[in-house]
Amino acid sequence: MNAKTLAELVHFAPEKMQKVSIFDSRYMFYDLYCLMPGQSQKVHVHQDADKIYLALEGEVMVTVGGLEKGLTRGQAVMAKAGETHGVRNASSNPAVLLVVMSPKPN
Repeated sequence: MNAKTLAELVHFAPEKMQKVSIFDSRYMFYDLYCLMPGQSQKVHVHQDADKIYLALEGEVMVTVGGLEKGLTRGQAVMAKAGETHGVRNASSNPAVLLVVMSPKPN
């Protein structure tokens, strides 16, 4: 069994948002996104995959389908296949998101 403690995987870097792989298979990925204040993931789209963002720490602004919503700890949002999506940390504190995507893009 491959068990992991998420708090031990959190990693921030001043140069850009960090994507930390927790689990990865040919069908999906399960990542931590670690964002310092001001960092972001640009708005983009996956035509054939759904993505879920779950806020674990801090506060972020998530864009899905042209709409923007603030997420705080325990809140989640889903970008369905074909919807534009991205995330940014506009707060003054670090933020950590749990991100799941399936099927995994090539």
